[in-house]
Amino acid sequence: MKRLFDFICSVMLLMLIALPLLLVSLLIKLTMPGPIFFIQERVGQYGKLFRLIKFRTMKVADGKTKGSFDAGDSSRVTPVGSFLRKTKIDELPQLLNVLIGDMSLVGPRPEVKIWTDVYPEQWAIVHKVRPGITDEASITFRNEEVILKNAQNPTDTYRNQILPQKLALYIQYVHNQSFLGDCKILIRTLGHVLFK
Repeated sequence: MKRLFDFICSVMLLMLIALPLLLVSLLIKLTMPGPIFFIQERVGQYGKLFRLIKFRTMKVADGKTKGSFDAGDSSRVTPVGSFLRKTKIDELPQLLNVLIGDMSLVGPRPEVKIWTDVYPEQWAIVHKVRPGITDEASITFRNEEVILKNAQNPTDTYRNQILPQKLALYIQYVHNQSFLGDCKILIRTLGHVLFK
């Protein structure tokens, strides 16, 4: 039922927002030299790697390794990119990931492999379910970039403070997931995007 709901919703949403997505794509192309999309390898259900799709919000940087993670570094974020991040519009292309079955609308956020290699026992539980576009941790840590930007050591802060809390919320979701619970998370996410 969850997969059917994800499929139907992703098809309907992609049809509904096709024109806005095209306009955002044109805006990115006109203001940021380089590709329209940011595509990064993430770890999904059962540890399977997949390519997560977002609108690109940062200037292209040479020498970046695949799956790199610059905690708290917003120096390359463009003005357009900042708006896309703030409004979460940059996340909308992930509806394509939902459509093809790599992701769900609601579920633990997928991470890059360097972070799933940390706390492997917890991740083994998290990876029993399909990752999602939003979840309780996404709402709780919606200001994560600000926290990391103000941290003395952003990488250590993410590893030792934020990630353990996220994993606790992910595992709680795995053990208590329900259709009604997913609907509540979607409504709360929409509320935070529109009104906060």
